Amino acid sequence: MIDHRRLGRKLELFVSDPLAGSGLPIWLPAGAAARHAVEEYVRDLERRAGYRHVYSPPLGKRELFELSGHLGYFADDMFPPMRLGADDEFVLRPALCPHHALVFRARGRSYRELPLRIAELGGMYRAERSGVLGGLTRVRAISLNDAHNFCALDQVGDEVREILRLIREAHAALGVRPAGFRLSLRGPGEKYVGDDAQWARAEELLRAALDGVDYTEGPGEAAFYGPKIDIQIVDAAGRESTISTIQLDFDKPERLDLSYVDSDGARRRPVMVHRSLVGSMERLFAYLIEVHAGAFPAWYAPVQLVVLPVDDGQLGPAVELVRRAEAAGLRAEVDSAGSLGARIRNAAGRKIPYVGVIGPREAAEGSLSLRLRDGRSLAPMSVADALGLVGAVVAARSADLLPAD
Repeated sequence: MIDHRRLGRKLELFVSDPLAGSGLPIWLPAGAAARHAVEEYVRDLERRAGYRHVYSPPLGKRELFELSGHLGYFADDMFPPMRLGADDEFVLRPALCPHHALVFRARGRSYRELPLRIAELGGMYRAERSGVLGGLTRVRAISLNDAHNFCALDQVGDEVREILRLIREAHAALGVRPAGFRLSLRGPGEKYVGDDAQWARAEELLRAALDGVDYTEGPGEAAFYGPKIDIQIVDAAGRESTISTIQLDFDKPERLDLSYVDSDGARRRPVMVHRSLVGSMERLFAYLIEVHAGAFPAWYAPVQLVVLPVDDGQLGPAVELVRRAEAAGLRAEVDSAGSLGARIRNAAGRKIPYVGVIGPREAAEGSLSLRLRDGRSLAPMSVADALGLVGAVVAARSADLLPAD
């Protein structure tokens, strides 16, 4: 069975060191390179969809999380407050929404600004028990692709449908294969905020947005502040989890006194739509490592091209080729240690999409012989054409290793 923890060690993507602590993985250079490529893609996708990105601190005053309701409804999953003085306590945040609410209320808002889409790839922390921690799937330090869209009530339906479209686009590019959609609702015996009318209205809006989509209902799976649409995945061991989510919240705007001036001059509360296109980087990569068996699409492969000189006589041209590849925005390196066969096998083991071989003939002609990760070999071509081919596949974020005709 494919296990992201075993592959993560073999491919040197991340490491879990007891000295750092359980549930606190360290991303190694290869894993960081893949993650950085995905983060850049998601930020660009959001930017083109009208999102405004912010940075906010991973901790805040205790009062902020009391006001947001997290300490009242979520304290068991939070780290204890840090006391710096008699009236000075700070909390590692379990969610980004309180800070994004402060972004909204940083100044007066008008209906003309809505929907206001505030996005961040930010850190948050959960005090997970040691027994449930594992690899990247369950961690204590979480890097979340998060956003909060502040809308007028009559904008919510269109906003949720547009978020669903963005989720599908991101999943297609990354190779995420959703197992299903779930409408997560209140359940008995749980603590929730808000009144029945608010919950009924939120559920009605989400059901309408899911029109034409096959989904199941999950009583007891709602957030403490509202119902949500969860997009589920199944890992290699058959375990189901949530990768993407859309949540409606009428409570935070009330608690944090958020308002905007409407067209008639009256002050009204916005609806807060919590959403994550791809979830946390940790859970996302746990899934991607397994679903691709470590062979990521070329656009976010840690190393996209490795160049192998047949012998030391071609080392100079190989180094120059890598310099040109890097200047073109590709992640490339030279491997000159050991026999050619061993280096080809090493590249295959590292799941590198493209292997370029330079022998005496290629060095003299300024050409390159490309081998693809799937076993195909291409006829020698000019260095410019080879870099153009790899660059085209990367730019298209294609799952194939050759450009579309």
